[in-house]
Amino acid sequence: MAAGAIAVLNEQGRRVPEDVAVVGFDDSSVALATTPQLTTLRQPFDRVSREVVRLLLEVIDGLAPAAMSLPLELVVRGSA
Repeated sequence: MAAGAIAVLNEQGRRVPEDVAVVGFDDSSVALATTPQLTTLRQPFDRVSREVVRLLLEVIDGLAPAAMSLPLELVVRGSA
């Protein structure tokens, strides 16, 4: 979505980040392919995977569903 926003902004003559700052989420490989490169939030996918499985097994065992927050890492590149 953020990469698409950068493309549309560029087509409309808007400068990123001078006119509009854009920040993405997930730090996919697309973040490195945009011009300028996309500032993004990186999730710890290995930990997300472990915690999702753990929480699912708890629900299967009869425990109440739980919520959890994991830390994100801001990866600053050229778009913000």
